[in-house]
Amino acid sequence: MKFEKTRQETDIREFIHHLTLERNLSDNTIKAYYSDLSGLMNWMEMDHKEELNSAALSGYFFHLQMERKMAARSIRRKYVSIQQYCVFLNQKYSTGERFFNFSSRRFQLPKTLPKTLTNEEIKRLISSVNEEYQEASSDHARKLCIRNMCIIELLFCLGLRVGEISAMNLEDYRQDEHAVLIHGKGNKERILYIPSPAVIQKMDRWLSLRAESQADSSAVFISRRGTRLSIYSIENVFYKYRNRARINPSATPHYLRHSFATQLLNNGAGIRDVQELLGHSSLMTTQIYTEVSMSRKIEVMMKYNGRNRIEV
Repeated sequence: MKFEKTRQETDIREFIHHLTLERNLSDNTIKAYYSDLSGLMNWMEMDHKEELNSAALSGYFFHLQMERKMAARSIRRKYVSIQQYCVFLNQKYSTGERFFNFSSRRFQLPKTLPKTLTNEEIKRLISSVNEEYQEASSDHARKLCIRNMCIIELLFCLGLRVGEISAMNLEDYRQDEHAVLIHGKGNKERILYIPSPAVIQKMDRWLSLRAESQADSSAVFISRRGTRLSIYSIENVFYKYRNRARINPSATPHYLRHSFATQLLNNGAGIRDVQELLGHSSLMTTQIYTEVSMSRKIEVMMKYNGRNRIEV
């Protein structure tokens, strides 16, 4: 298929519009598709490619893998984006072009286990916010501490993503039921119940203080200026207390989500229940947590292994 930059830009816009309407993808996913396709088009223009075909695509992925040394996970994502775009082109122009002569299996993903925090580290993390509250010298500083307490607590207590906390609106929190509507990835929604009286008390306290603020936003968690806390601001809240608590310096907010899931399995929860609580579309995504729930494995082996019942 002849490469013409103007036409390709039009095709990409149509493809993105198609994704937005037909698949109801999140804004971040749409941006990732656009970035992946723009990267391909920029490379083709700089490398003076005249045809968008299997040879050009092989060259592009060789460039990503061997010259740019891009991680397998990033290359795999670009493969999916570009492959779906090529399907769109075939449908639009009825070309019957075989754009790919290799599969995504070429980019094998390393199997990495979810990274978690220990109970002691989680305790120190939560305590670090409480300690800052005790040291606060003004009402405003104490107010921010209470907000931050709730953020740290929800990351672990409900296993939320930072984006889900950022997206949380006042109408999503059902105060009488101690439940919250979560807007997950791909615009999927789920309702989670807060089981901890301590967390409920902190949330009620924050919402009471939040009601006194002159905020334009409907967000549950707002900044000093009354605007919705961004994903990056929430990450920075975590990093602040991670450093203050002197826990694993490599830890990210997602470690708390991993810890939430792993502890559920360790304590006997079924994997399908964990899948639903995490908001995973596929059970395979949740399956990785069974690899780190070692205490549950030990319990099963000690309780049910037949060798334990044989005396020689």
